[in-house]
Amino acid sequence: MPWVRNMKINLAETAGFCFGVDRAVKLVERAISEGTAVCTLGPVIHNRFVTAHFAAQGAREISDPTQAPPGSIVIIRSHGETKETYDRLQAMPVTVMDATCPYVRRIQKLVSGASEQGQRVIILGKRDHPEVIGVASWCNDPLIFETPDEVALWTKNSAVNWDFPTIVVSQTTNTKDKLKCSVNFLKKQCTNLKIYDTICDATENRQKEAAALSKSCEAMIVIGDRNSSNTRNLAEICRATCDQVQLIESCDELDMRHFTGVSTVGITAGASTPPWIIKEVNNKMSEETIVEGTQEVSFAEMLEQSFKTLNNGDRVTGVITSITPTEIYVDLGTKHAGYIPTSEFNDVKVEEAFKPGDEIEVVVVRVNDGEGTVMLSKKRLDAVKFWDEIEKVCEDKQSVEGTITEQNKGGLVADVKGVRVFIPASQTGIPKNGDLGTLLHKTTELKITEVNRGRRRVVGSIRAVGAESRKAASEKIWSEIEVGKEYEGTVKSLTSYGAFVDIGGVDGMVHVSELSWNRIKNPADVVSVGDVIKVHVIALDPEKKKISLGYKTAENNPWAVFTTNYQVGDVITAKVVRMMDFGAFAEIIPGVDGLIHISQIADHRIGKPSDVLTEGQDVEAKIIDIDTEKKRISLSIRALLEGGEEQDSDEE
Repeated sequence: MPWVRNMKINLAETAGFCFGVDRAVKLVERAISEGTAVCTLGPVIHNRFVTAHFAAQGAREISDPTQAPPGSIVIIRSHGETKETYDRLQAMPVTVMDATCPYVRRIQKLVSGASEQGQRVIILGKRDHPEVIGVASWCNDPLIFETPDEVALWTKNSAVNWDFPTIVVSQTTNTKDKLKCSVNFLKKQCTNLKIYDTICDATENRQKEAAALSKSCEAMIVIGDRNSSNTRNLAEICRATCDQVQLIESCDELDMRHFTGVSTVGITAGASTPPWIIKEVNNKMSEETIVEGTQEVSFAEMLEQSFKTLNNGDRVTGVITSITPTEIYVDLGTKHAGYIPTSEFNDVKVEEAFKPGDEIEVVVVRVNDGEGTVMLSKKRLDAVKFWDEIEKVCEDKQSVEGTITEQNKGGLVADVKGVRVFIPASQTGIPKNGDLGTLLHKTTELKITEVNRGRRRVVGSIRAVGAESRKAASEKIWSEIEVGKEYEGTVKSLTSYGAFVDIGGVDGMVHVSELSWNRIKNPADVVSVGDVIKVHVIALDPEKKKISLGYKTAENNPWAVFTTNYQVGDVITAKVVRMMDFGAFAEIIPGVDGLIHISQIADHRIGKPSDVLTEGQDVEAKIIDIDTEKKRISLSIRALLEGGEEQDSDEE
């Protein structure tokens, strides 16, 4: 034969059914299995072999809803339908199954919303394509452009309000280059433009891979229906960089004579190309070539895998094909369309954490053979893996990080990498009768104290982490503590005789007499639990592990403050605080009182101080004497009165 016997075949990983097509095909299969009359509005997908297969099974293709028999199942194809068609079907005695691709449905909602707001709608795509026809019906008077040249011509010759609010959407199977070029023309004129990139992620990835393959291969085979826009675009992309491109619908069209002298061939397939066609092409190629794909399995092996069964709890590996606001779609290499709800990832931005093409390991949560879908979970798989880790963490007595998610009668519950960990109230580190709710939604370190995989029970302790750290801190403090050293501490508790202060792993006691220079009845008059204060060491007993702390300092001694700022002869304002028979005491500054002798209260003789003064009264007085040794101060109101003279008194 004239072709190369050891030709290398490179298979595109994205070849074959996309999620939307696979979903539509599964819906038809499900409808047929129910034994009811089945009708599809037009071809359910753009592939004549698939539609012929369904016709042979009894599915009838109709062009108008009125052709559907009463009681039948009517399936809306993957390209979607017009709004009018939906409305007509709702009024008919039929069951509607909507196989519209989720990407197409999104575009319909976008243009419908824009139209309701009175915005101009521009659609980039083939005018006669079912998808575009359907999308156009969901809005008022849309503008449809097939090529960037049409867009350029419109922006050049049209006399429209360029500031009018306008949105741009694209057919899901359009090419990125056409979209980008068209948008560039629109941006030059439209000043109030909103662009939605509605090209399907699977389509974009397929096109990118086709472009890369066609650059590295001497020849390309594109498999798919010629009526499929997706397939035609793939062929167009390949021809841009490869001279030998065959677009075939089945293996019958494969002409090996085109590969004379060719050593590398790339193969891709449109989104509507069924597995059995790819398999037939593979079988024919394999008779004369060696298959060496970008993946390590052959076509046949890959396609046989598509018939694998899945069971709940299976651990599987797949490739992310696309990401929407609600799901991450995963190709598992089986007949099922896999998806992970994005609600699993509330703590991360999905579009930043994952991207199409990433390989991901997940666990099967629920298989729906009727719809051909399988719900997957990465979070649950991570939790399964973590059981081994968490048991080791418990054995090694290591700390882990968890987020407090709920509070119950017994304590708190933390989420540690997807595992539910119960923390008894006594192990939270919160004092008895304290508010456990203060830890809700906070991230904290804890120790795993018990693991029972059979009962799926894990118990943890925040207190144990604190105990360890306090022990280490305590050893450090006792190794360097000395009388006179200052610390910044936190008030932990109050008693009638003082306050206990944590100075970083060790508690010391500040006696009530060391809290203030003033006489106080209760430590709460000076400090509160939780206050951060500066203290100094007065005395310590290493054997009994007792530390006496002081809070008052020489700098804040009221007498020192007074002598620094006042002297004999100064006139001050003081508050009368108590009465005696021989005079009245008045507060000059907090902690320092002066005596106003009865003889110094008025410029005339009085019977008792209360005849002139009352407690709480502010008075002006003159400092007439300061006894530094006895820390006594004499004041005189009389000295400030007109004609008043200072008098000494033996009684004073």
